[in-house]
Amino acid sequence: MSDVAVETVADRVALLEMRRPPNNFFDEALLTELADALLAFDEERDVSAVVLCAQGKHFCAGADLRGMGAAGIRRVYRQALRLFSGRTPVVAAVQGGAIGGGLGLALSADFRIAAPGARLTANFAKLGFHQGFGLSVTLPRAVGSQRAQELLYTGRSVSGEEASAIGLCDAVADDPREAAVEFAGRIAASAPLSVPSIRATLRRSLVSEVSAALDLEADAQAALLGTADFAEGVAASIAKRPPHFTGS
Repeated sequence: MSDVAVETVADRVALLEMRRPPNNFFDEALLTELADALLAFDEERDVSAVVLCAQGKHFCAGADLRGMGAAGIRRVYRQALRLFSGRTPVVAAVQGGAIGGGLGLALSADFRIAAPGARLTANFAKLGFHQGFGLSVTLPRAVGSQRAQELLYTGRSVSGEEASAIGLCDAVADDPREAAVEFAGRIAASAPLSVPSIRATLRRSLVSEVSAALDLEADAQAALLGTADFAEGVAASIAKRPPHFTGS
């Protein structure tokens, strides 16, 4: 059974839904399905905007790293890069958590609509890990370099309300999916040849910057996978306690 569903929900607007509730952890298989579906929209003349959303409590709680290793991380990021490479605008509807790589997935979209109580978190430093999914590029683009440093160094959570205030999301709504469909509808009402062309110009450097960042991020993550601090960070997260890092 597929972990991704596609549905037309409005005039020229399609829904691309992850179906791994409640947390929607991603791996290579899920990102491959998402990328295949998203790139297929580029060939659909009757789809001008896409809403990226998820079943369950959380938009995406990050990557499933079990048994992944350095080679697995690189395979995952090859699929992540494909999500940046299409021509069709994407609006992400974020409920619950967009955590770690899940935040990276949300930031691959053009726009984000979040629930007021959503939790957007680049929590890598609290896990003894390095950021990934192109966040080295996309997070500073969204919130500025100084704020991005603060969020990455501290790993603190940002509510939907704060995310809107700092530029991490574009709007807040009690029903982010409904609001994202409405937002996407406004995009889809524009000329269907103009919007992809405008998008390609505005994002002309993004794919190359993200591609380079993903290589660096994969190297940094692979170097930290076997450290005691990463093991402690994961254990502390599971136990819901403060981590005790030793720098080893």
